[in-house]
Amino acid sequence: MYKIMDVRCEYQKNPVGIGVKQPRISWKAEADKRGTVQACYHLQVAKEPSFKDIVWDSGKVESDQSIHVEVKEFQAESRTRYYFRVRAENVRGETTGWSEPGYWETGILDVHEWQAEWICPPLELPAVSEAQCPQLRKRFTVPMGVKSARIYATALGLYELELNGARVGDAYFTPGWTSYHHRLQYQTYDVTNLLTAGENTVGAILGNGWYKGNLGWEKKSALYGDRLALLFQLHIVLEDGSEQVILSDKDWEAAASPIVMSEIYHGETYDARLELEESRWHPAEILSHTKDILTAQENVPVRKKELLKPKELLTTPKGEMVIDMGQNMVGWVRFAVTGQKGREVQLRHAEVLDKDGNFYTDNLRAAKQTIRYILKGGEKETFEPHFTFQGFRFVQLIGFERETIDLEDFTGVVLHSDMEATGEFRCSDPLVNQLQHNILWGLKGNFLDVPTDCPQRDERLGWTGDAQMFVRTAAYLANVAPFFTKWLRDLEREQADDGGVPFVVPNVLGTENGGTFGKPFSSAAWGDAAVICPWTIYLCYGDERLLEEQYDSMKAWVEYIRKQGENEYLWNTGFHFGDWLGLDAKPDSYVGATDKALIATSFYAYSVSILMKTASVLHKTEDARGYGELYTNIIHALTAEFVTPAGRLAVPTQTAQVLVLMFELLEGPAVERAVSKLVELLEESEFHLTTGFVGTPYLSHVLSRHGQTEIAYKLLFQKDYPSWLYQVTKGATTIWEHWDGIREDGSFWSKDMNSFNHYAYGAIGDWLYRTVAGIELEESSPAYKQIHIRPQPGDKLNWAEGKLESMYGTIRSAWYRKQGGKMEVQVTIPPNTTARIVLPNAQGKTVTESGAPVHEAAGITSVEVDADGLLLEAGSGNYLFEY
Repeated sequence: MYKIMDVRCEYQKNPVGIGVKQPRISWKAEADKRGTVQACYHLQVAKEPSFKDIVWDSGKVESDQSIHVEVKEFQAESRTRYYFRVRAENVRGETTGWSEPGYWETGILDVHEWQAEWICPPLELPAVSEAQCPQLRKRFTVPMGVKSARIYATALGLYELELNGARVGDAYFTPGWTSYHHRLQYQTYDVTNLLTAGENTVGAILGNGWYKGNLGWEKKSALYGDRLALLFQLHIVLEDGSEQVILSDKDWEAAASPIVMSEIYHGETYDARLELEESRWHPAEILSHTKDILTAQENVPVRKKELLKPKELLTTPKGEMVIDMGQNMVGWVRFAVTGQKGREVQLRHAEVLDKDGNFYTDNLRAAKQTIRYILKGGEKETFEPHFTFQGFRFVQLIGFERETIDLEDFTGVVLHSDMEATGEFRCSDPLVNQLQHNILWGLKGNFLDVPTDCPQRDERLGWTGDAQMFVRTAAYLANVAPFFTKWLRDLEREQADDGGVPFVVPNVLGTENGGTFGKPFSSAAWGDAAVICPWTIYLCYGDERLLEEQYDSMKAWVEYIRKQGENEYLWNTGFHFGDWLGLDAKPDSYVGATDKALIATSFYAYSVSILMKTASVLHKTEDARGYGELYTNIIHALTAEFVTPAGRLAVPTQTAQVLVLMFELLEGPAVERAVSKLVELLEESEFHLTTGFVGTPYLSHVLSRHGQTEIAYKLLFQKDYPSWLYQVTKGATTIWEHWDGIREDGSFWSKDMNSFNHYAYGAIGDWLYRTVAGIELEESSPAYKQIHIRPQPGDKLNWAEGKLESMYGTIRSAWYRKQGGKMEVQVTIPPNTTARIVLPNAQGKTVTESGAPVHEAAGITSVEVDADGLLLEAGSGNYLFEY
């Protein structure tokens, strides 16, 4: 059995409304024989699913490529559906049949095809308050015989559409958050089944969102504009082939909606009594605004992903009624309530209770996170918000009657970008499994259209440092390629003319000196996201097109650093966050003790090394040579500045040793001295870390790379402060911003900087997957085309398992300790890939594979003893090793 399955276009199954003129096709193979490798493929594109009218045909192509196969020398047309199919032949001469057809549908590919006009409510629109959300509508008539209908829409602000009373689509917070001055996404909706013959009504509600609403801790609003507006284009194709187009224009009407106030930070107020009143409609206004910034939806949209039921109804010592969702989550609460007209109920949201068990909101700073609902009276009323989200576990109920509260009337709605889950990790230790759970929920809570630092306080910004620290872990948990593709395009547009990178993307902190950090650009380890993130996406998904897109941005960042200070090989100038929140910081400081110039120069070298490799991948030979020389010179300058003649690193902190070892910046005896110093520092701290945001993601990797995996496990299993499991023992369900966000005595680290859903320290997940489970890739064969399986068991674990749904299929690595000191290792390698498998502690032992001597096993092409264990070269298939 050999067949093609899971055909995709631009990472997606049957996408509608993409903006790519020459899309890329990917597929997976299913085979019942080991060692299955594709020898050639044949790809066809047609405008109908029968493939009678083929518009592009690759012919038979001798290649093992099965991901990102570009439909070359093909120009897609706007608003057109294309069907594609593929078949393949493997090296044994076995062929697949044609795959099930997939399809993609283009959006509006040329800005000149936008016939619609931006429309907005008039400035004098009567409303309860200036904050009231406006609604827009238009009535139109449709003849019989609708064949297909598509809406193309976007907004200045957030929007929701209704067609004949039904919500259009299942995406939320559309059009998403981009660098609005430069780029604005539009969405495409198939509404064929929502139209009726005769009169139809389309409506829209607009919210402030990121465009006009409050953003940042300095209480700024309207950073992109002060008028909400809609752009709408409905194309209806009739059975006779004719087309009817409905546009946003002066014929639309505007009125105030029952949403009296809506802000991302502060929540929403909804007056249901207004539903009973006849809205006063006024002609909409035409707004002059460019369409040149429009781009089709790039990221996966935000959707409702899970529903959680409350665990308990509490009464706090202060008498507050609080429901516990049992999980720190991001989204909102859908609730039902019965009462008299005009009665108001409130839901306030918080992450934790204080040490006395009372509702605690100080760490939210200015964010109110409050939902207010005013009843219209009568039957039970159900409500959920529209344009706001909350980060919370606990919900205070105000205005409810305790005796009538039914927990079944409350549902936590989890919202995040609809990324496909791809990774799993489990082991024999329940606390480590809870840590893995917390890491995953950190991704869910903070990947809501942009990679935010936290989802609850008056911040929720796309901090570049946090994103690059977590991107590799994220790429294990979910398919984050479209998510980061969109965000990196905004980073490139937000980059300054000198190549500097803002602290947050989209940049809402400004471009001039002033505010909290001076000019909010270009800190080491933060700006390096411009280089680290695209390279990581390339490694994990083989996305060479993204590398090519981002190359100028990557190069501009490196050249920016090169121009800083008098020595082009050292970075010892400018503002830097340093080892943010490092535990070796001075009292009342957020910055760890590690020398900022060492951190900056280390990341400078790391980014140059990545840029050098990127240039080689893109066949930019001269750049690769030039950046190779720059890298060598940076290492020499760093050595002269920070390494003594005897080979000792002059900065005696954990983070300092970790960075120079992780980025391979030392040579000769200095390497072993740094390893010894790191071990010494960990021993002095009784095997507790002192690292902050910069050092923590790499600490365990460095230890394992240099033969100190046992110490890495000691760090993992610590349960007292500071450690990953300390948070777990304190009941955490997500990753905290501070190692001691809640202290042993129940008090809090601080009020102003104490998020309990902050994913940066969740980067330990990367080590769990790549070292404990042992799933690794080969840089020269990205996307796990060449897989490394090398688990490194720890004494306190009896078993561990990691799974990853790669671009080629499922990769699995699991190990189990058996009675009598024996070991079992199970491995799955997907078709069209190969693997190097290192069996731990197998030297001198009799190893069998599915009961046969390992050197006789089908699919094993070579066996040799390696310094790390028994080294096997294997093809695709399922393997069971025992020894």
